[in-house]
Amino acid sequence: MQRIRIRYAKRGPLRFTSHRDFARAFERALRRAGVPIAFSQGFTPHPKISYASAAPTGVASEAEYLEIGLQSPVEPAALRDALDAALSPGLDVLDAVEATGGSLADRIGASHWRIELPELDPDALRGAVKAFETAPEVLVERLTKQGRRTFDARHAVVRIDVVEDAAPQATGGGARSDQPPSGVLAVPCAILDLVVRQVTPSVRPDDVLSGLRVVADLEPPVPPRATRLAQGTLTAQGEIVDPLEADRQGAPIGER
Repeated sequence: MQRIRIRYAKRGPLRFTSHRDFARAFERALRRAGVPIAFSQGFTPHPKISYASAAPTGVASEAEYLEIGLQSPVEPAALRDALDAALSPGLDVLDAVEATGGSLADRIGASHWRIELPELDPDALRGAVKAFETAPEVLVERLTKQGRRTFDARHAVVRIDVVEDAAPQATGGGARSDQPPSGVLAVPCAILDLVVRQVTPSVRPDDVLSGLRVVADLEPPVPPRATRLAQGTLTAQGEIVDPLEADRQGAPIGER
């Protein structure tokens, strides 16, 4: 059985696709593309698809990963193109490589996030981030499948920085511009650049925002927009290595 690892994106309105909805759409795309997917044994065979650390519903992503098992070999590039054409725009297949060994989940230890906070003063966000960084722990609550849990949102954060939007949005329906028309108020947009380790329970972007609320009473005036930019192995320098990189080089991470 050939194993193929795939990187895909959730963009635009399709960020509201739940993991279950995506799984159904992906299985339909496999059938439309004529992919020779392998199935499990038993009374209720299932297609051999395994997902790694799916992004929460409502969150965009440029770095979602899954692995499929095939009954017969295919060319990864051709598979990528066929699946991308079979999926709706906004669910985009970006890369496909043949697995060379190891576990895909073991290669994902951290995520890099961009969280846009429209209409929030960047200086207010900087003050909250400073309080977050200096706190020994930041306890937040979240409702999980096991009930309401309290956990530390601080220890999982590797890096947290604030950047300003280079092109602030203008009110009144105007286009984005560095120099809005006369009489049109430019709306600030603070951006949180965040690297978070994969821990249990997982620390998500909304958990970090809850932590900023705890330490600095920060309340974004409008809903934030979160995008996962990357996920993979975290290096000692704080960089994230694409989990498919080892497959391209023909050896699992740790054996190169």
